[in-house]
Amino acid sequence: MASTGSFTNVSKVFPFPSIKSQQIGLKYCLYHGVSMKFEHRAYLAVSVLLLLATVSHAQQQKPDAEDSQSLVKAIQNPVASLVSVPIQENVNPNIGPFDRTQTVLNIQPVIPIRIAENWNMIARVIIPLVQQPDVTQKSTGAYGLGDMNPSFFFSPVKVNKVIWGIGPAIVLPTATNQTLGQGKWSLGPTVVALVQSKHWTIGALVNNVWSVSGQSARPDVNQMLFQYFINYNLEKGWYLTSSPIITANWNAPSGNEWIVPVGGGVGRVFRLGFQPVNVSLAFFVNAVRPSTPPSSPWGVRFQVAFLYPKKEK
Repeated sequence: MASTGSFTNVSKVFPFPSIKSQQIGLKYCLYHGVSMKFEHRAYLAVSVLLLLATVSHAQQQKPDAEDSQSLVKAIQNPVASLVSVPIQENVNPNIGPFDRTQTVLNIQPVIPIRIAENWNMIARVIIPLVQQPDVTQKSTGAYGLGDMNPSFFFSPVKVNKVIWGIGPAIVLPTATNQTLGQGKWSLGPTVVALVQSKHWTIGALVNNVWSVSGQSARPDVNQMLFQYFINYNLEKGWYLTSSPIITANWNAPSGNEWIVPVGGGVGRVFRLGFQPVNVSLAFFVNAVRPSTPPSSPWGVRFQVAFLYPKKEK
């Protein structure tokens, strides 16, 4: 599943066989992904997508069909027992009178932990690196760390027809610039539920957080995130996906509460050498969006996720 978004309120996200090569690849992606202008970053995203497709065709070891299908289903299940490290770039262009572009690079490690015989806890942290333009100016803005968003899902080990998880969602005021975060500690419930068949994964994730502490001069927080996800799995690890992130700021002025994107994309799970990876690209149009502050009419989400399935003993 395409990873869910964080609650960062920005005013208005490859490993090779050796450990050293993995470190070099990750540093390269992070450095270039967060420091380039939008045009270069978009070019980098497309180039990486083409590179991964080419490399996978040329050198991937053909995995067992059942193993490939199981990995595809696992990455589409937010409470699966699969360690993963998604790196997700979100590009939101054409904001304000000067057509500025906001980018959010989310680093989102997901770690399942067996806490009891019949229960797993899935810990997930969204670490956003935000490039936020001043939409009233042609060239100024802020760049840095946004508010981090850890979530913890408690889910039964035994898989039933309906897979589910429930727990707390937290927003930490870690932003390095006032325009990149909310300045509040926020907390609320998060719930996910889904069903899976041979080809389909259909489900939804929802949470709502309220501010409980923080800078008194900053506005209180009361906002919801809802993400439905519909995936259709094809052959050889390919899949079609639609997983827009719908948000509502309940404290916003009337008519400016909702952002409702519509769209979808394509992805593939494959191996680079022994390393399973998931690559996806999706486009969205914001069918409903606030006019104050100005927001983007459309967006692009590009993601590379490194997967670490449990080895059979």
